[in-house]
Amino acid sequence: MWEVPVPEKNIYMDKQSGKDFQRPQYRKLLRKMRKDDLLYIKSIDRLGRNYGEILEQWRVLTKEKGVDIVVLDMPLLDTRRGKDLLGAFLSDIVLQVLSFVAENERTNIRQRQAEGIAAAKARGVQFGRPPKPLPENFHSAYQRWKTGEITGTAAAKECRMPLATFRCRAETYEKEFAMEKE
Repeated sequence: MWEVPVPEKNIYMDKQSGKDFQRPQYRKLLRKMRKDDLLYIKSIDRLGRNYGEILEQWRVLTKEKGVDIVVLDMPLLDTRRGKDLLGAFLSDIVLQVLSFVAENERTNIRQRQAEGIAAAKARGVQFGRPPKPLPENFHSAYQRWKTGEITGTAAAKECRMPLATFRCRAETYEKEFAMEKE
């Protein structure tokens, strides 16, 4: 871990997924940042989930707010250094390359995840928790519902399950029942 002289009260950390950029702690940080403040960021991908987001947040912080940024895992990205035209140019180039790499890695992660899920499904892996066993009265409630004797809501209530769950389980039940007949 990096040793950075930041008081605990000035540390902002979002625990939720980074699939979008609606992060409350980051928004709070942005509101508190003032000109010439120094922002330490663990990694460039903390600024956004894609190339455009990262560049936009960098622009907001450095140009609009006048904040200096230090990216801890990439020492080349330290806006305190090279305040002249050449330093700003080099920093912008490095930022653009790293932003591209961050977005590309995110795309690769999603692709690998999708491939892994597809391979697991092909092997017969079931996702989600296993369904609870059907209640003892499910068959009779299902039959009465199918013949129109009672509504789906009444059948679900008898089985002590939500209507959507009853309908889903009825569909599965029908498929299994059809297989048994064959």
